[in-house]
Amino acid sequence: MSAPPNRNYAGDVGVADAMKALTDDAKAVLVDVRSQPEWTFVGLPDLNAIGKRPHCIEWQVFPGMSANPSFLTQLAAAVPERSAPVYFLCRSGARSRAAAIAATEAGFTRAYNIAGGFEGDLDEKGHRGSRTGWKAAGLPWRQS
Repeated sequence: MSAPPNRNYAGDVGVADAMKALTDDAKAVLVDVRSQPEWTFVGLPDLNAIGKRPHCIEWQVFPGMSANPSFLTQLAAAVPERSAPVYFLCRSGARSRAAAIAATEAGFTRAYNIAGGFEGDLDEKGHRGSRTGWKAAGLPWRQS
């Protein structure tokens, strides 16, 4: 179930709802806004079974983690149809929310934040990936 829409973007959705939308809607797109090292070492959602792939566009550029000045240009190149549903994913849901807001301001009409992100919240040991998020939900992912 998704949260009510925010006036700044289409709203927050859980990881399972995002995967269902990506599966059910041919136009739905996943944009992973984490950094290059996160994609390489932590892993990426694996959408091969539904004939898709995540679009990897850094919201903040590694190593300095400054704002990516080309983010909207890269997004428009990856998702030319601004009415397509775009699901933004980051580690825990903060960068992806900011990306969804920026995309909405740039004219994308269905920009969603995937709440919980790829790794989710910290557990009692200070680790991510086991409590909430894409990995913890058992959704498909891969590592290089």
